Amino acid sequence: MDVSKVSRRSAVFLALALALALATVGLAAVPAAYAQQASPADAIVGVWQADDGSVKLDMFKAGTEFRARLLYGNQLVEADNVTFKKDAKNPDPSLRSRSMKNVVFITGLRWDAGSWTGGSLYDGSSGRTYNCQVTMQGSKMNLRGYIGISALGQTRAFHRVGA
Repeated sequence: MDVSKVSRRSAVFLALALALALATVGLAAVPAAYAQQASPADAIVGVWQADDGSVKLDMFKAGTEFRARLLYGNQLVEADNVTFKKDAKNPDPSLRSRSMKNVVFITGLRWDAGSWTGGSLYDGSSGRTYNCQVTMQGSKMNLRGYIGISALGQTRAFHRVGA
């Protein structure tokens, strides 16, 4: 047997094995790459502050819906600007003694064709609950609270901040 034929066969076999191994590793990495890419629906997840600085909230995903937790609200803190007030105006008497800090005040938002709709927004300063929806405009998040129809409401703009 000719040594050059054996060397060529070994080289071809080694090249094929290496190509197959690299292809297998490449294919295994594809799902991980897609998993790391956030879907458009997750664009609202994170910490946001109202452009006027009056509210800071943490948007998060809970199952198939998006929610927000209150981190700061200038109408919901005492005069020291640190201590959170109690949820005194809550329609549920058993919740009136809780602190407003970290209260989940937005629930039920669902991604639907470019916006988040169907949510409820609890206003701790009045004890009322409103419908809400969220849209993104560039890097700004627009949160709209309303009664009945969206036209009867108010929109607040938020920008992303660090925790």
